[in-house]
Amino acid sequence: MATLFIKNMVCNRCIMVVQNEMDKNGIAVKNIKLGELTLEKELSGEEKKVLDKALTQLGFEIIDDKKSRIIEQIKNVIIDQVHYHDDDAKTNLSDVLISKLHHDYNYLSNLFSEVEGTTIEKYFIAQKIEKVKELLVYDELSLSEIAFRLNYSSVAYLSNQFKKVTGLTPSHFKQIKHDKRKPLDEV
Repeated sequence: MATLFIKNMVCNRCIMVVQNEMDKNGIAVKNIKLGELTLEKELSGEEKKVLDKALTQLGFEIIDDKKSRIIEQIKNVIIDQVHYHDDDAKTNLSDVLISKLHHDYNYLSNLFSEVEGTTIEKYFIAQKIEKVKELLVYDELSLSEIAFRLNYSSVAYLSNQFKKVTGLTPSHFKQIKHDKRKPLDEV
């Protein structure tokens, strides 16, 4: 059994695309999740090179060094928490990262800042704002429901953070909602 770490896997569609590529190349996958593949067997150097080329053409990349793997895992945990676990929004992010990655939070935070040039907190906020944009575009929830769902203490705090990140108020964004959402891998 072997594990591969893949950069830029940010959604269920990415998982599907990578799974299709594995099937196309005849590589047996035991388990696949955001940023990580568990294979039935170790790949040869040549197989890995072919797979890396195929994945790169699709916008993905096999990650070999430990620091890059940890950074990608941090991003995937945050994306998963913000975009796919509405019910867990009240969980403390540092506790989630510690439990999932089995590293001290200070180590994770310093490593992330050093490599990415931003803090885990700013990345987390950027993801939350993208989720707010998504929910505003769907137009199914009020701003207070969105604030509650994403664990903001108030609508005012959400609005202030939204304006700080986007330059727009949530209501102004809603009026010009087209062309303002970024793909998750560009956040």
